[in-house]
Amino acid sequence: MVELYILLIFMIVGAIIAIEVKDLLSSVVAVGAVGLGLSIVFLILKAPDVAITQLVVEILALIILIRATLKKDLPFSTSGRWMLNTFITVCFIGVFLFIANKCLKDLPEFGYPIMRVAGNYLKNGLSQTGATNFVSSVILDYRAFDTLGEATVLFTAVIGVLAIVRRVGRKKDSEKLEEEE
Repeated sequence: MVELYILLIFMIVGAIIAIEVKDLLSSVVAVGAVGLGLSIVFLILKAPDVAITQLVVEILALIILIRATLKKDLPFSTSGRWMLNTFITVCFIGVFLFIANKCLKDLPEFGYPIMRVAGNYLKNGLSQTGATNFVSSVILDYRAFDTLGEATVLFTAVIGVLAIVRRVGRKKDSEKLEEEE
């Protein structure tokens, strides 16, 4: 329970930083941190499907916001920063693999679920639903409305990304200059 309070404080601080910071890109990163904290809260509350949906929507929204805040023609610095960038990337991958290894060791053995509802799905899934496999019986019979909601959220996020990224109707920089003259 303490970890929920810590994450709540983290999300509140992130939201305050997102509002108060003057740099727009820093504000976008702070909003992304709040969304990541929320997806971790969903994981702690034993709602992995909601956490995955939150994470996907958060990443897509972050991509849209970063694209909207950054200019396309940012110069790429090749003067000595590649060593630092490579070091940071290798450190991130190492930390990610270490944490993933620790998390995967804590998973139960395949076929031995942690929660009782999962055991009920495995024991009665095929007989109650008449489906030919467990995945179809769980997704389409037991959790149909939840799956529909997740699909709706993902579809809406994809439509939002396509609306931002599309090129139809946008003018090139040379066309804008010609209009101004």
